[in-house]
Amino acid sequence: MLEEKNDNLHNADGNTISGAGDTFENGYLPDNKIVENSDLPEEAEDLKEQLHETEGQMPFAPEFSEEAAATEHAAAETDNEEEHHDEEHAEEVPDYTGFSLEQLATELETLVTAEKVLSVKNRVEEVRREFYNKYNHFIEDKKDEYANENNGDTTGFEYHLPLKQSFDGLYNQYRDKKNSHFKKVQTDLKSNLDKRQAIIEELKALADNASNLKDSIKQVNELRERWKNAGPIPRDKYNHVFNNFHFHIERFYDQLHLDREARDLDFKHNLDQKLKIIARAEDLLTEADVNKAFRELQALHKIWKEEIGPVSREHREEIWRKFSDITRQIHDKREALVNKLREAENEHLEHKREIIAKINAIASDKVISHNAWQGLIDRVEALRDEFFKAGKVPQEVNEEVWTAFKAAVRNFNGVKNSFYKDIKKDQQTNLNRKLALVEKANELKDSEDFIGTSAIMKQIQEEWKTIGHVPRKYSDAVWKDFKAACNHFFDRLHAHRAEANKDEVDAFERKKEYLEKLKSFELSGNHKDDLDAIKKHIETWKTLGRVPQARRHIEGKFNKILDALFDKLSLSKKESEMVRFSNRLEQLADGDTRRLENEQVFIMRKIEEVQSEIFQLENNIQFISNAKADNPFVKEVYKSIERHKEELKTWKDKLKQIRSLTKKQDEAPAAEPTQNTEE
Repeated sequence: MLEEKNDNLHNADGNTISGAGDTFENGYLPDNKIVENSDLPEEAEDLKEQLHETEGQMPFAPEFSEEAAATEHAAAETDNEEEHHDEEHAEEVPDYTGFSLEQLATELETLVTAEKVLSVKNRVEEVRREFYNKYNHFIEDKKDEYANENNGDTTGFEYHLPLKQSFDGLYNQYRDKKNSHFKKVQTDLKSNLDKRQAIIEELKALADNASNLKDSIKQVNELRERWKNAGPIPRDKYNHVFNNFHFHIERFYDQLHLDREARDLDFKHNLDQKLKIIARAEDLLTEADVNKAFRELQALHKIWKEEIGPVSREHREEIWRKFSDITRQIHDKREALVNKLREAENEHLEHKREIIAKINAIASDKVISHNAWQGLIDRVEALRDEFFKAGKVPQEVNEEVWTAFKAAVRNFNGVKNSFYKDIKKDQQTNLNRKLALVEKANELKDSEDFIGTSAIMKQIQEEWKTIGHVPRKYSDAVWKDFKAACNHFFDRLHAHRAEANKDEVDAFERKKEYLEKLKSFELSGNHKDDLDAIKKHIETWKTLGRVPQARRHIEGKFNKILDALFDKLSLSKKESEMVRFSNRLEQLADGDTRRLENEQVFIMRKIEEVQSEIFQLENNIQFISNAKADNPFVKEVYKSIERHKEELKTWKDKLKQIRSLTKKQDEAPAAEPTQNTEE
């Protein structure tokens, strides 16, 4: 008989049976180490499901597979209790933080086509979580852009991303497949439970009525084969059903009173099978892929427990100890891998927290210029990219870190939006000013007063330059309208000048020819005749007309010839000065009125200077009134006073002459513009 049994097992009817038991060599573990099994493929290398190890379990405890998760789901629906079917499976979840929205949608499309829906469950959920993280951030950016364009108002904001609709459709497709799978699993679990309970009933009957040894053993082997292929059952029934099965197997052996030779053969066969499992487990110690080794180890535990019978007492403890030791070593390697991944996640966590701190620090910077803000925006955008590429963080703080990141970015965007909201107010004011200038330019563009309007248009253009930025969507249009109005006026001005300039060019050619003739003029020696001849040349020169502004240098050449002729005449200094001034004054009157005004101001200043000098000299005489009249110093002072008085009279005559000319100009019709004022 089999010796080692648990104190409490249940028979097929669910009644407690004292003294019945279970042994380590049967694969059973203490209650605090048991994790329910589900069917796994017979070939361990073909396992696709990753098994999860829950905290507190022994390293060799089998984990939940895809079907075990389905079992839990079915139990949850049946018992209305929340089971842990959302625990991680053996699938390795990549880091999707660096994926774009398009790449995440493509990844989901690939995962949806997986044959086993639960084999990709964690990856699908991670893709969905990452997609919505990035999508929400994308929408926040679009909302900020909308707010910037609408003075901070987001009331009418809407944004539709076709990719999200496509993504949601793919996820719904996966969810429907998963739900259909769960319904099928629930049905299969119930069917498998019925099969296993039927097998137990048959085994129970066989144990109670074993007669023919050969036939009974054959029937038991058939029942064990059927049991092996019966499939998974609901989790809450697992211990009860499996314990009952093994209990009745042992009862069968006890009832048959097998001879030692037959039992030893069975023990030997089971020992050989378990030694093969131990050998394969030892090979797994050198497997580079720790997760793959761990998955196969779970399959070996299932085979050990469910497919291989007991061994003799002398080998039970030894082979189980070997198998347990190997299991612990593989578990330690996996724990080391998990710890390494955990360390990496903690490093990622610190990195992401540093990024969040940097974004918060940037948001507190006091920036008052657009260019400076553009620099901050670029820095935050770079930090955002760095955050998304920083890698996964521990799951328990993932939501906390993501919330802190969103809050930091939202805070920065709030400060930025406040700045640009104020800028938009200024830009609206600038727009109103520029629109007013456009309206004024349009009013003046057809004016016939070229001189007055030219000055005003130039002033408008200068004012335009001083006005700051306007909203981007209006800047091109308002500039186009303003430029068109200005160009229209100056095109008309150019046409008007082109017609007037033809006469000026002809006058320049005439003066150029006359200048050549004047170079050969010789004085006769008769003062009066020579002076009259020079004055006649001056009058003739004036009748030749006005020359273009760019060629007025010819007037300077004419003045140089006159200066040379005056120097040869025996005129008084004042007379010579006044003749030259009169000629120069006529030239000034022919040009820009500002030059004539400047000359008048210059003469007035000279008068003030000379009067001041005379006053100073006369004041000095008062201090030396007791000096003799023939004193050389006194004589020199009186001579200086007389010279200054003569000079003062000359300057006053010049002022009188220039005022007379200015008065004539004021009474005369306006002249043509003399310079190009367009920009």
